[in-house]
Amino acid sequence: MTQINRISSGLVDTTQTLQFTFNGKQMQGHPGDTLASALLANGQRLVGRSFKYHRPRGIFTAGSEEPNALVQLRSGAHQEPNTRATVAELFDGLSATSQNHRGSLEYDLMAATDFLSPFLSAGFYYKTFMWPKAFWEKFYEPAIRASAGLGRLSMQDDPDSYDKGYLHCDLLVIGAGPAGLSAALAAGRSGARVILADEDFAPGGRLNAETLEVDGMSGREWAAEAIAELTAMDNVRLMTRTTIYGAYDHGTYGALERCTDHLAHANGKPRQILWRIYSKRAVLAAGATERPIAFGNNDRPGIMLAGAVRTYVNRYGVTPGQNMAVFTNNDDGWRTAYDLVAKGVDVRAIIDTRDAPAVCNVPGARHIRSAGVIDTVGRKGLRAITLTDGQVIPCDGLAVSGGWNPNVHLTCHQRGRPDWNDALSAFVPGSNLPAGMSVAGAANGALTLGTALDEGRRVANAQIKDLGFTPARNPAPHAEDEPHEGAPVWHIGASAKRAWLDLQNDVTVKDIKQSHREGFRSVEHMKRYTTLGMATDQGKTANIPALAIMAECTGKSIPETGTTIFRPPYTPVPLGALAGRARGKEFRPTRLTPSHEWAKANGATFVEVGNWLRAQWFVQPGEQGWRDSVDREALQTRQTVGICDVTTLGKIDVQGRDAAAFLNKVYANGFAKLAVGKVRYGIMLREDGICYDDGTTARMGENHFVMTTTTANAVLVYRRMEFARQCLWPDMDVHLISTTDGWAQFAVAGPDARKLLQKVVDPEQDLSNEGFPFMACGEVTVCGGIPARLFRISFSGELAYEVAVPARYGNAMMGVLMEAGREFRAVPYGTEALGVMRIEKGHAAGNELDGRTTAFNLGLGRMVSAAKDCIGNTLSQRPQMNQSDAVKLVGFRPEDRMKKLIAGSHFIAQGKDATMDNDEGWMSSVAYSPTLGHSIGLGFIKSGDTRIGEVVRAVSPVHKTEMRVEIVSPHFIDPEGERLRG
Repeated sequence: MTQINRISSGLVDTTQTLQFTFNGKQMQGHPGDTLASALLANGQRLVGRSFKYHRPRGIFTAGSEEPNALVQLRSGAHQEPNTRATVAELFDGLSATSQNHRGSLEYDLMAATDFLSPFLSAGFYYKTFMWPKAFWEKFYEPAIRASAGLGRLSMQDDPDSYDKGYLHCDLLVIGAGPAGLSAALAAGRSGARVILADEDFAPGGRLNAETLEVDGMSGREWAAEAIAELTAMDNVRLMTRTTIYGAYDHGTYGALERCTDHLAHANGKPRQILWRIYSKRAVLAAGATERPIAFGNNDRPGIMLAGAVRTYVNRYGVTPGQNMAVFTNNDDGWRTAYDLVAKGVDVRAIIDTRDAPAVCNVPGARHIRSAGVIDTVGRKGLRAITLTDGQVIPCDGLAVSGGWNPNVHLTCHQRGRPDWNDALSAFVPGSNLPAGMSVAGAANGALTLGTALDEGRRVANAQIKDLGFTPARNPAPHAEDEPHEGAPVWHIGASAKRAWLDLQNDVTVKDIKQSHREGFRSVEHMKRYTTLGMATDQGKTANIPALAIMAECTGKSIPETGTTIFRPPYTPVPLGALAGRARGKEFRPTRLTPSHEWAKANGATFVEVGNWLRAQWFVQPGEQGWRDSVDREALQTRQTVGICDVTTLGKIDVQGRDAAAFLNKVYANGFAKLAVGKVRYGIMLREDGICYDDGTTARMGENHFVMTTTTANAVLVYRRMEFARQCLWPDMDVHLISTTDGWAQFAVAGPDARKLLQKVVDPEQDLSNEGFPFMACGEVTVCGGIPARLFRISFSGELAYEVAVPARYGNAMMGVLMEAGREFRAVPYGTEALGVMRIEKGHAAGNELDGRTTAFNLGLGRMVSAAKDCIGNTLSQRPQMNQSDAVKLVGFRPEDRMKKLIAGSHFIAQGKDATMDNDEGWMSSVAYSPTLGHSIGLGFIKSGDTRIGEVVRAVSPVHKTEMRVEIVSPHFIDPEGERLRG
C-alpha cells in the first residue's frame, strides 16, 4: 500500500484502485480522486518548483486557484503542460511529471537562483539587462529564453480534437455549491430553461467538503438529492467540468467544458468544447477563495490553506500530514482543526491571532492566543513552525486561514469595480454588474451556509419572476449559520525571513514594499513591476494580502489603494479549445463555388481566394504551363466569349422605403436618383476618406437594390453597413441581408456574349442593345422559366453580362452556358485570366484598394459627390489628400517589351538614386497581356495623370532588379469603351 495518508473513503470509491505514475514512480489512487489528493494520499508533498527562484513547492489549495501544483500530464503528442493537479481528475494509467526544474525535482540545479535572491529582487531585470548593450543578444536574451517558461510543449501535432458550440437559456447559474443548487432548484421548478455550470466534476461545492447539515441530512446527501432532482428536469441542463471563464455583452458567457480530460482515451469524442452561452439572466454563485497569511518561509511544502485541508480530509479522505497545526485569524480555521481531529489526525496546536476563547472543542490541541507563525523549518517539506513568542512546534502540516474573498471576477469583466466590505475584510460585488446578472452566496459575501442557501433561492426567484415565470412555492432549504467572525491579519512581520505572497511568481512582502519605495505606487504599476498576480492563477490567493501590504506602505485604506481589474479568462483556456476545429485544412472554412464540381471535372486548377476555392485556370491537353492556359482563356474571351463563375462577389440585398437614401450615404457617389432597371458603379470610403471597396449596385425596384462587393471585403462591407443602419441612422426604414450564398452568378463576356445568352435567357427578354443597354438590369427567366437576374456590366472591357440563378442551379447553369456557347467556341476562364483582363482594362481591385488610396489617387475624385453627405466625404477633402503632386493610378509598360514587370517595384526618376527620399510611387498590379504581347502594370506615381509618356525607373530592391518603364493610360484595351457598349 502506498497511500500512507489515506484516512477514510470520503467521496472516493475505495473499492476500485487506479494506478498512476508521478515522475516515473508508481502510485495508487481511487475514482473520485484528483491528482493532488492522490499525491497527498501517497505522501508526495514536493510537487514542483516556483518560477523565479525554483523554490520547492507543494500543494497549496484544492481548487482552480492553485498556484503551486502545476504538472505535465500524459506523454508524447498528448503531453499537456501547466495543468493544475488540484483539478485534474485521476484515471487509470495517468502519467504525470513535475516541471520547471533542471535535473531532478529533488535536486534542481536552477535552485541556485534562490541563493542569488538578494540580487534578483523585484524589477531586477529592468535594471540589470540595460547594460552593457552588446550583452543583450549575446548573453541576456539567450539565457532568459533558456530559463523562461514552466512546462514544455511536445512540439508535435496535438492528436486530440476540440469543438465549439452555442447554448441558450433563461437563467444561467454559475456554480453548483449551496447557493447555486438552491438557485437552480428554484428556477427549474418554475419551468424556466436553466443551465447550471460548475468547474468541478462533483457538484455540491463546499457541501462536499464540510460536515454541516441541510434539511436534517448531511450537506453532501442534500447536494446529491438536489442534483438528482435537477437531472430529472427536462428544462435544466447540468454542466459539470465546465468553467464559465468570461462575462461578455448582452448576457453572453464563455464556457469551457472538459469532456474527456478525465478519461484515458477520448474514443473519438472532443477533448474540450468551448461554449458560447446566451442567457436572459444569470446568477453568479461562484463561491469564495480562502486567502493566506504571509509569514517567514510560508511557502514550504506542507503549508496549505485551511479550507483546502478540510476538503482533502472530508471529501477525499486524505490528510496532508500526520501531525498538523492550524494558524488562523477567524472562526473558520477552527472547523478545519475540529474535522482533522474527528478523522483521527493529530492536531498539535491552533494558533489564533485573536485574544479570544476557543470557538469549539478540539481534543488534544493546544490553543495559543494572540500569536502568529513567524518562520518555518524544512526546505523540501515542513518539519516545524516558530511562533512570535519563540515557541517551536514540530509538525509536518500547517493549515492557514486568513479569511475568505468572494469570487467577484465575473462581475468585473465589463469594467465593473468591486466594493470593499469592512465586516468581511474583502471586496464584494459592486453595483455595476453585467446586465442581467445577480450574485448570491459566498460570491456575494454570504459566507455562511444558511444565508447562502436562502440567498440563492431568493435571487433566482427574483430573476425568473422578472422574466415572467411564476416562482415555485417550495420552502428554502434550512441550515444553521456556522461561526465566521474574524479579525484581519495580513502579514506577521516579526521575522527577517522572506514572506511570500504570490507563490508561483515568487513575489514577497519585501517586493511590494520595494515597489512602493521606488515609486511604483499605483496598484497596476505595482502589479507589473513585481509580476504579482500575473501567473496562471491570476493572483487569486495573493492579490488581497498584497493590496493590504501596499495600503500599509501608502498609509491609506485598502479601498483607497484600489484593486487591479479582473479580465477574462477566469482560469486558463487552452489554445486548442479557442481554435476548436479550425486547424489543418479546417483552419478556416473552405467555401466552394456552385460550379465547383463542373470545374473540377473540366481540368480546373484551384486557388484559395479568401475563404473560397476558385478555379484559377482550366488546363487543356498540350498546354505546357499555366501561362498557356491563361493566355488562351483571355484571348479566346476577347475573340468570342468566355464564362467565369463570379459567385464569390459579395451580394447584399437592400430593401426598404429609405433604401435609396441609405445607399446615398454609404456610397461616395450618388444613388438616390438611380433609375429602376439600372446599375451603377460605386465606391465606399472609410470614415477617414480612404477607399476600402468598390462594386456595382442594381436598382431592381423602387425600394429594392442588389449590391455587389469585392470577394475579399464582402463581410467587412456588410458589417459596416449594418453598423451604419443600426447606429448612425437607426430611424431609416432599410433592411439588409447577405445573399452571397443564395445566388450563383456567372460573367459572360466577349463579342458573342449576347448571342450566347439569347439561347439561354427566355425570349420574353429583349437583349438587344436598345432593349437591354449597358448598365441595365432586370429580373428574367432562363431555360424555360427558372427565375434569374441579369446585369449588363463588364469587368473585362468586352460586351459582357452577369447572370444570376438560385445557387442550387449553379453547377447545372455552368454546363448550360458552356453547351450554348459551343458554336461560339466559348471558353471557361479562371481568376488569372480575369485578373489579366481587368488590368488590361485598368480596373482597380484589391491591390489598388489597399487601405492607403483615396478616390483622388484612383482617378475617381469626381465620384465623391459634393452635393450630398456620405461616410468619409468630409475627411476625403483634406488638403493633404488632394495635393496636385499626389500619387495617381496610371498604367506602365516596359521600355524593353521583353522584360517582365514586378509588382511592388518603386518608381524612381531618371538620374536619381534609388532611395526612399526619391521614391515617387509603386507598382500595384502586373500581368502579361496576350493581347498586347508584353507585360503591363497598374501603379501609383506622383502626378501620374500629367506624366503620360514619361519614362521612369522601376526598382525592386527585393528582387534586385531595375528597368525603364513608360507611363501610359491605365486603359490598355479599348480606352473609349466601345466594345462594352456594343
